[in-house]
This record gives sequence, structure tokens and C-alpha cells, in this order.
Amino acid sequence: MIRLQSSLRRKKAVDCPVSRVICLALETSCDETAASVVAWESGKFHVLSSIISSQAQKHAVFGGVVPELASREHLPAMHPLCRTALEEAGLGLDDLDVVAATRGPGLAVALLMGHSFAKALAVAAGKPFLGVNHIEGHLLSPFLAAQAPSLSEVGEWLALVVSGGHTMILRATPSLACQRLATTRDDAAGEAFDKGAKILGLGYPGGPALEKAARGGDAKSVDFPRGMLHSPELDFSFSGLKTALKIYLSRHPSDPADARYRDICASYQQAILDPLVSKFRRAVRETGIRLLAVAGGVACNRALRAELEKMAQEEGATLLLAPPEYCTDNAAMIGAVASLRFSLGERSVLTEDIFPQYA
Repeated sequence: MIRLQSSLRRKKAVDCPVSRVICLALETSCDETAASVVAWESGKFHVLSSIISSQAQKHAVFGGVVPELASREHLPAMHPLCRTALEEAGLGLDDLDVVAATRGPGLAVALLMGHSFAKALAVAAGKPFLGVNHIEGHLLSPFLAAQAPSLSEVGEWLALVVSGGHTMILRATPSLACQRLATTRDDAAGEAFDKGAKILGLGYPGGPALEKAARGGDAKSVDFPRGMLHSPELDFSFSGLKTALKIYLSRHPSDPADARYRDICASYQQAILDPLVSKFRRAVRETGIRLLAVAGGVACNRALRAELEKMAQEEGATLLLAPPEYCTDNAAMIGAVASLRFSLGERSVLTEDIFPQYA
């Protein structure tokens, strides 16, 4: 097992675990500015507040995220969001045990905003600081649901993280010691959704638009390729799928007014879902692990959730799906990681830098 979180520039500050932690967390890895207060107690996470300021409309005119614009939009939003998150939680800075922010992966200029602000806030409040791996946030997000089991009751679990920037299968433990079993060789599943939606003229953000356009369509209408579906590795590949969509549309022009448009969208969506479900099923069988968790922005997709629920039932496994509000980028999942790591005695030094290439 290895830790996703690098031990670089870290230190253990206490020798025994802390049983209760309250964390104020910031998330600015891309185009969402988010703040949250999370309490960790007796193996359970309690989200006391979770505020998100979306920049989606500002980036929609460009058809995707513009990093410099994202960073400029984060700056004026952070202080009001933190203040609101504390007010909704009914707490003040003195009540906090730790202040946290996303360290990576993500857009460097965006990460720098939240990471620097949180460090300054921690110094001003006289509180410890923790930089958090965004992927570990997704890893814990299924445990933010009220009905989720306590981490103290969990051994290891198998996680499928599917987002705009990442697609991976992880074998995880409550201490966040993880083994990466699979990743994408090129594009992430979320990127395939967004770029496919752009090719289809659906706008930005593309994932929800494509899912909506696919409803009621015949998913068997077009036989799009399933990247690495039958390869012996558990890895994924989605770049060829976008190319196949471009070629198909060049030969069969279509727009939302056409009768077959929904069929094309449904077929394209299914070509993304099939490898995700198939590879995750293989991982379940190969590892023998029967506690499954799914998170990341693509985990909001209702067709994917339905297929994974069916797969888990067929495999005799328990499936934890991150609540939709914690699938996309949010600070509650960052607070969960920070409060857990803080309870285990971990702190960040203030000279710690961002790490955009975290994996």
C-alpha cells in the first residue's frame, strides 16, 4: 500500500489520535470556489456547512475553463464564503482545530489562491494548516452521506473516482493508505463527456447537458468503440471515442432537431459507461472486496449510478454512492480528509507549496 498524499514537508505533531476535530476547508482546484466546516467524531463526518460559488456561466462563453479567469474569480469569493460557512455552522475561528485547503491536483493558478488564503487565515487565527489531496477528497466523499458507515466500522474498500480530470480505481483503507489499481491512459471520463458534448453542440458544462440529451435515446443505435474494454489491464482510454464521434458526425450530420440525435447522444454516453462498469466489476472480482464507493463529478450521472447499483447487486457487494452535492468539486470532502489526517496527528508546514500534479 502507498499513500496518495505525499509525506513531503509534513510532520507528525501528536503521538495519539484526536477523537474530535472541527475543520474549515477551502477548495479552489478549478473553477469552483467552495468553503465548508466539517466535524470528525467517532469515525463519522458531519458536514456543518458547505458553500459553493460556481463560475460555470463565466466560462461557458469560452466553451471550457480559462485558468487565469478562474484564479481571478476565486480571489474575491473566498473571504465571504469562509465567513458564511462559519456562520451557517454557528462557529467562529476560535472553535476550529485546523484550517485546510486543496493542495493539488488542479490548475496551479487556481490552487494557489485557496492554498495561500487558507495558510494566511490559519496564521491569523493561530490554528494549524493542512494541504489536502483533491483525489483523497473524492475518495472520502461517499462517507459524507448521513447513512454511510463509520470509518471505524470499515476495513478496506474499492473506489471508482470519475471526474473531469481523473478516472481511476483505488483500493483504500480508513488511514488513506491506497493502492491505485487503474487509471486512464489518456483522457478522463468527464473529459470525454465534456468534449463529446462540445462536438455535439451541447455547450458547457457538457456532462449534464449530454446526459439530458441522451435520455430516451437508443443506446445501441451507434456502435461507438469502447477503449481498452477487453484488454487484460484495468486501465481506461477515452481519447479514441471522441475521434470516433467526430468521424461519425462528419458522415452523418446531426443536430438537436434531428430524430436520431438522442440516439447518438445515448450511444456515445453508453460507450463511456460500459468500460467504467466493466472494469470496476473486474476489479471487484479480482480483489474480492465487497465494499464499493463511487465519487467524482461523473458519479452524478444517473445512468451510471443505476448501472453500478445493478452491478453491485449482482456481485453481492455494498455500494456507497457519493451524494450528488459532494460529487462535483466541494470543500466538504477537503474538510473530511483534513479532519481525518489531523486526528491522526498530521500537519502541514507553512512553507508547503501547491502540488498541481498530485496523483
